[in-house]
Amino acid sequence: MIQIGNAPCSWGVEFPDDARNPPWRQVLRECAEAGYRGIELGPVGYMPENPQVLAEALEDCGLTLIGGVVYRPFHDPDKWLDVVDGAERTCKALASLGAKHLVLIDAISPRRAPTAGRADEAVQMEPDEWVAFRNRIVTIARMGAEVYGLTVSIHAHAGGFIDFEPELERLLDETDPDLLKICFDTGHHSYAGYDPVAFLKRHLDRISYLHFKDIDPAVKARVIANRTGFYEACGQGIFCNLGRGDVNFQAVRRLLLERGYRGWCTVEQDCDPTLDISPIADAKANRDYLTSIGFD
Repeated sequence: MIQIGNAPCSWGVEFPDDARNPPWRQVLRECAEAGYRGIELGPVGYMPENPQVLAEALEDCGLTLIGGVVYRPFHDPDKWLDVVDGAERTCKALASLGAKHLVLIDAISPRRAPTAGRADEAVQMEPDEWVAFRNRIVTIARMGAEVYGLTVSIHAHAGGFIDFEPELERLLDETDPDLLKICFDTGHHSYAGYDPVAFLKRHLDRISYLHFKDIDPAVKARVIANRTGFYEACGQGIFCNLGRGDVNFQAVRRLLLERGYRGWCTVEQDCDPTLDISPIADAKANRDYLTSIGFD
């Protein structure tokens, strides 16, 4: 059975200490009101780290905690303690509430941010740098899987060092498929300049979890041409409501059903919380769209 969830980033929550963040209980309540059955943790520290408090709030809203993301600079060896701290706290929060998915994302790097969406121009790591980077990802994956019993996946992200298909596929080739799965984000894959459906066809056997995100092709073309930063692009509406962009979600659904995918697909519509938007209205519109094409 395919289940549909949402995530705090759809309410503009990217960092736990951002004063613009809406109250976490509001996000839970509105997620449930919009018709979702589950929600991600969001950046660790945003929701309470006391499992009893969070468990009671989730139960009150009829929500399942799906998983959580470690969005930290895996590319920077000087930030390793920050990566480990974020990973340990996220793992503890997920395991204490029976969540399954630990998602690893290399945070945006100043070296890569200007070339998001421009694979031919992106700076590449030196061989030794890549090996150390890969090994840091594997270390956290082992902790999540072996210590906390989580399903660990890598998530490509615009502006990081796992952004474009060749980088993602190289990491997959160099890591144990039983240890490191894929959290496939349809929108980031399109942002990077590749076909999400084609990638799904090749790699669905290694995909343990999906993020549903759509891309406005006109905004994408403009921000790539102007080398606009990721968060500025979010403010310009690069991530549009599902069904209004260039991701073919009907083809995604057909493929998931044909191949027997069972699990969560989580809507992530990253947005700028300072804009005049209604996250709950977008969340409802996205849920209604998915229902209209056959996602129950």
